[in-house]
Amino acid sequence: MAASTNLCGQSLSWFVVFAVFMTRVAYCAEHFHSWNVEFDPDSAFSYLEQPVITINGMLPGPLINMSTNDVAYVNVFNNLDEPLLFTWNGLQQRLNSWEDGVSGTNCPIRPGTNWTYVFQAKDQIGTFFYFPSLNFHKAAGGFGPIRVNNRKVIAVPFPTPEAEYDLLIGDWYNQSYKTIRSSLSDKRHAYDGKPDALLMNGKLSYGVAEDPETFNVTEGKTYRIRISNVGNALSFNFRIQGHRMVVVETEGSYTAQITVDSLDIHIGQSYSVLVTADQAKADYFITATPKLVSAEKSGELVALGVLHYKNSSGPPRYPIPPGPDPFDMGFSIRQAKSIRWNMTAGAARPNPQGMFNVSRVTPNQTFVLHGSTAEIDGAPRYAVNNVSYHTLETPLKLADYLVNGSGVYQLNSYPVRSVNPVAESGVFVATGVHKGWIELVFSNGLDVMDSWHLDGFGFYVVGFGNGTWTPRLRSTYNTHDPVVRSTVQVYPGKWTAVYAYLDNPGMWNLRSQHSKHRYLGQELYVRVYDADPDPAKERPPPENLLLCG
Repeated sequence: MAASTNLCGQSLSWFVVFAVFMTRVAYCAEHFHSWNVEFDPDSAFSYLEQPVITINGMLPGPLINMSTNDVAYVNVFNNLDEPLLFTWNGLQQRLNSWEDGVSGTNCPIRPGTNWTYVFQAKDQIGTFFYFPSLNFHKAAGGFGPIRVNNRKVIAVPFPTPEAEYDLLIGDWYNQSYKTIRSSLSDKRHAYDGKPDALLMNGKLSYGVAEDPETFNVTEGKTYRIRISNVGNALSFNFRIQGHRMVVVETEGSYTAQITVDSLDIHIGQSYSVLVTADQAKADYFITATPKLVSAEKSGELVALGVLHYKNSSGPPRYPIPPGPDPFDMGFSIRQAKSIRWNMTAGAARPNPQGMFNVSRVTPNQTFVLHGSTAEIDGAPRYAVNNVSYHTLETPLKLADYLVNGSGVYQLNSYPVRSVNPVAESGVFVATGVHKGWIELVFSNGLDVMDSWHLDGFGFYVVGFGNGTWTPRLRSTYNTHDPVVRSTVQVYPGKWTAVYAYLDNPGMWNLRSQHSKHRYLGQELYVRVYDADPDPAKERPPPENLLLCG
């Protein structure tokens, strides 16, 4: 299997090949998945207009359960009526943006055809998820969990839990994603409106669903719950009736362990919490409620599941557990600042993850990226620095490889530290300095919560602030123990700052995780280039490379 041999052994020198061969299974296992992606006419939502995208008949889709450095083969059969791609939210695709699964890196999988992704969880651990990245498909499902476990030789910084549960929570529309997609040419739908429900693992809430999401526990035992916000528009607050939670990990980083009654989770984010079954034997509500939506208007946007104790005989008791005021940004920001890196824990490698810190970093580049609405040729759009991204038929990565981008896009055509004087549509591709530090400042000019994600990297969340960012505000940064993650929230009218080390050459998507924002142009690409053709710097295209455009 040439592909897996290359991925598992790309950095090994010849004199250790034999030793690695003898122990290879301990360091690099292979996982094979065959996915049949289709609309499910018999889903629990069949009475609604919205079709449900399932994988092997499941929503959420199958768990991808790997360990550090393992290789996954995912053969996707597209039985939808539209082109399809999957992206692997938080997996860094080291030296291999060919497998990233977004419009700038991959040709889509056409209806009635299949294509196999091959990717490695290189030097990573943690909680992630995948989702379909084209055509507003995520609003119809197609998402699923990813676990990347520690290698056995590296200790996890907490006792082994009794069991682990994956919990994917996200908002849901009753209308078809195609109807919603078409309606976005109207300002009322592009800029306003909210989803109709909040689902837990693809299920409606307790009291509505016949089989609400239920986690079984035994008194006195501790459980790890891996929670992801797979939604399209809403942040939520998560809590469990009568139980406290210990935050231990987020998107590939072990955190300094803090105990919370509730946890804000924003679009695209993932966390691991430990929950101990330390209450009386009974059933308890698992609850998620939306941020920036009043309790009076939340309606079905309250997700309810059940924590069921062994030998419990009764249903959970109302009222549902109260959470913080959904408009209390002070609470949310204070909690965000309290999520910090565990500086002494090992993660993907034996040495403490805190050895790779930013306490003495001076960035080589600064991007100040302002998210806003725009009107271009009479149509509502979302923009970055007043540039709304125009998606091409030819993936940027393919154009780079075949024609050095010539005739497809022009590098560095748009501002990365200022706002374009006139809103325009364009192919926004900016240079990232290879093996340089970049400072990204996300400024939210919208009246809703936003989330930003960078493929290919984890970034250090160093600061949150109000109003307009200026360089003097760097004095407020936490450069001692900022958490490293791949998706960060940006509060309305505020800014968030992160640092990233650009040691991963490729073409990388930098996007809003809010589905409408991204679909209508709030994204760009960062091209991290290394002129050295050695595959150890960046992998060549896969043998099954699709061509298009």
